[in-house]
Amino acid sequence: MYYPEELIEEVRQKSDIVDVISGYVSLQKKGSNYMCCCPFHGEKTPSFSVNRAKQIYKCFGCGEGGNVLTFVMKYENCTFPEALRMLAEKAGVELPKAEYSEEARRRESRRMRLLEVNREAAKFYYVMLRSERGAKAKEYLDKRQLSDGTRKNFGLGYAPARGEELLAYLRHKGYTDDLIRDVGLARTDERRGTTTQFWNRVMFPIQDINHRVIGFGGRIMGDADSGPKYLNSPETEIFDKSRNLYGMNYARTSRTGNIILCEGYMDVISMHQAGFTQAVASLGTAFTPGQAGLIKKYTKDVLLAYDSDGAGVKAALRAIRILRDAGMSGRIISMSPYKDPDEFIKNLGQDAFQERIDHAENAFMFEIRMLEREFDLGDPEGKTNFHNQIARKLCDFGEEVERENYLEAVAEKYHIGQDILRKLVVNMAAKTGGYAVQTERPKSGIQSKRENTPEEHARRSQRLLLTWLTDAPHLYAKIKRYISAEDFTVELYSRVAKRMFEDIEKNQFNPAGIINMFEDEKDQSEAASLFTTTLPELENEQLMERAFNDILRSVKKNSFEYYRNRSGGDIMAVSMVVEGKKALEELGKTNISLK
Repeated sequence: MYYPEELIEEVRQKSDIVDVISGYVSLQKKGSNYMCCCPFHGEKTPSFSVNRAKQIYKCFGCGEGGNVLTFVMKYENCTFPEALRMLAEKAGVELPKAEYSEEARRRESRRMRLLEVNREAAKFYYVMLRSERGAKAKEYLDKRQLSDGTRKNFGLGYAPARGEELLAYLRHKGYTDDLIRDVGLARTDERRGTTTQFWNRVMFPIQDINHRVIGFGGRIMGDADSGPKYLNSPETEIFDKSRNLYGMNYARTSRTGNIILCEGYMDVISMHQAGFTQAVASLGTAFTPGQAGLIKKYTKDVLLAYDSDGAGVKAALRAIRILRDAGMSGRIISMSPYKDPDEFIKNLGQDAFQERIDHAENAFMFEIRMLEREFDLGDPEGKTNFHNQIARKLCDFGEEVERENYLEAVAEKYHIGQDILRKLVVNMAAKTGGYAVQTERPKSGIQSKRENTPEEHARRSQRLLLTWLTDAPHLYAKIKRYISAEDFTVELYSRVAKRMFEDIEKNQFNPAGIINMFEDEKDQSEAASLFTTTLPELENEQLMERAFNDILRSVKKNSFEYYRNRSGGDIMAVSMVVEGKKALEELGKTNISLK
């Protein structure tokens, strides 16, 4: 799809990056930036930085970076046109009917073909369940007390024991083996050729929030069956497990004001059948920040209905931390005396489960209760250690009012003097560096851990000069007689420099707009790093000035040597060598002031 650059820029300018990202994760202001734990990889210490002035973000942990459009694309796992439409709708910008470029048409066509393959596979499994060969699967679902309406609503199906039947069906529909493999329904090896992933299993189609089948989960029907209990589709171009949730296509319209997070498909289906249509589950993986962000789009109130065994408690504690980092409150539904929601509802019914929801335990108090199990409170040393661990957890609250409220609640429940516990918290905060631990952004990279080869030295100098001009665009007027975009011998840096210099000349320098030039995610992150790296902090202005001039000369010297080595028959290279030699001589006699 093609949209005019002016329209894209209008949408981007009307979509403040801090406002948009704070709709997905909880941001905290730190100096001129906003920080949080990265939504794209697991971390405990915030390294994800958002800069409102430059309208860009950068994670100094995993390297992800970009502007508001690249964030939405990455977070929502969607295409550029889809991200643009989302932001345009929120910003009140009307988009014209989109024109398709050849490349965009090709990408969109492939995505639709992959979705078609999954849709046809889901139809095949659905029909198989209702055929004679689906008798064993129907018997299994009968034992799980699932109604015909529930089976139909979730599109449940059956993968026959002869997996090649699905292949034959899809080939007959005109889909190639490559497409079937790329969507995760088959794999190929030298000995067996192309074979299906699923056979002799009850099938659970996995749908995105728009009810499109993006993957499958398959369950064995008895202990005697071979293979893992659950088998899920691998991640593909249309299936990102970390950013989708089973049942969310229904839960998002449940209008209950909350979401119930479960561990498995059967828990979700049983709860929906019992009327709790706000239930969702992660997709064969642990709960992720991406899934937390998806939930946050619809509610901030999350109830955890995890298994009551040790593994379930461990998973619940991990989910609580992720929800808290995303700015959401969590409550725990007690399954006792049963293991999971499915068992609970079958034995005690809908009303009893609703009562458990109404009396769900506060997530922080649940954490403290689980922590209590690790200590012998009959022993003075164990009791002291327990109190210290409570203080450590209270240090995680950045808001003083919230921390004080929890401090009072914990002190009352565990019979600890409030003043004593408050003193413990203050002492613990002093040891850990405060209530909200914050890491500094990496410095410029002058002391790089990479091997200091001539090539890396050249890259580093070019990167630093662009970063310096980002922070001080007025310096370009002083150096433009010596430097041009062609002096940046790294292709990406040359493209950035060309656009940057043009924008500065027009007094329209816009880092976030420059990122839009790149389609590849790695290129976007690399470009973003140019605008987010911190320059070296030297002792005085004189040393800073010397460093800037050294970097400028280094870039020019590298350019001179680069083109000199290519000047055999290249007229442009010869011209760059002549110009470069003259500029180097002038720079040797000149000192550029930073003022």
